[in-house]
Amino acid sequence: MSTFLTILGFNSAIPTINSAPTAQFLEMDERSFLIDCGEGTQVQLRKAKARFSKINHIFISHLHGDHCFGLPGLIASFRLLGRETPLHVYGPQGIKDMLETIFRLSETHRSFEVVYHELQSKESEKIYEDHKLEVFTIPLNHRIYCNGYLFREKPKERHLNMEEVSKYAEIETCDYQNLKNGKDFILSDGYVLKNEVLTTDPSKSVSYAFCSDTRYSETILPLIKEVDVLYHESTFLHELKEMADYTGHTTALEAARIARKANVGKLILGHFSNRYGDLSVFTDEAREVFPNSFLPTALIPVKIG
Repeated sequence: MSTFLTILGFNSAIPTINSAPTAQFLEMDERSFLIDCGEGTQVQLRKAKARFSKINHIFISHLHGDHCFGLPGLIASFRLLGRETPLHVYGPQGIKDMLETIFRLSETHRSFEVVYHELQSKESEKIYEDHKLEVFTIPLNHRIYCNGYLFREKPKERHLNMEEVSKYAEIETCDYQNLKNGKDFILSDGYVLKNEVLTTDPSKSVSYAFCSDTRYSETILPLIKEVDVLYHESTFLHELKEMADYTGHTTALEAARIARKANVGKLILGHFSNRYGDLSVFTDEAREVFPNSFLPTALIPVKIG
C-alpha cells in the first residue's frame, strides 16, 4: 500500500480566506492518522474527501489553539455520524482535562470511548506500534511543551521469486512465510537453498516526520535522519530570526539546514506567518541550502516514498 499525506492546513496563528491552521491527514499501510487539528479541520477533511470513520488515532503536537481548537468539534461530529469505535488521542498532559471540560459544560455526549495518551516526556518515546508501523515523539523546543511525530514503517517482508521456488517440489505453501522472513530452505538431501536465490529484496519502508512549532534545534537530527519526507515549520524568513527565536519558531533557512543535516529526501515548509503574501519567498530562501524544498499544497494528496 502507498503512503499519502494530505495537508489540510498550514497557516500559523489564525485562519484566512485561503488557508487553514495546521492539520494533516496521513494514510499509511491502510491506517488513517490525523496530525494536529486546528480550527476548521473537519471542513478541510470534507473538502479532501477523507473518510472520517477511518481516523482512529489523532496526534496533537501542543495545546496552542491553532493546533487543537478544531478537536472538540470534530469529536462531537464523530458522535453525530454514529461512531462507535474507540478514538485514541495523543497529546500533551492536560489535553484530557481541556476536552472533557468542554464536553461536560456543553453536555456533549459520546457513543464511543476517547482513549487519552497524555505525553510529558522530554525524550523521544514510542507511542504507537502495530505489526506494520510505529510512531515516535520528536521533542521540540517551543514556548510550551510540544512534540513532533515520526511515522515509520517496519522492515517489510522479502518477495518470493516464484520462478525459482517452483523448481523445488519440496517447497510447499506452508514454507513461504519462512522464506519471506529471510530464512534459507534445506532440502531433504541436506542441500541449502540460499534465501537470496528464492526471494528478492523487500519494498522500501517509508518514513515521515512532522515537526511542528519549534526553535531551530539540532537535537532532532538523529530522530529524523534520512526520512523520506520532513514537514518542518518555517514561520519567518531568516531576516526575522530574532523574532523567530523569541516566539519559539524557525526560519525557512533554518528548516533547510535541518533537512540538509538530516539528509532527508524532501522538505515541506509550513506554518507561515500571515505577514507574507507571496509564499514563494520561503522556498527561495530554503532552496539556497536544501534544493528539494517545497511549499505545501492544501487538500491534494502527496505520495511519500
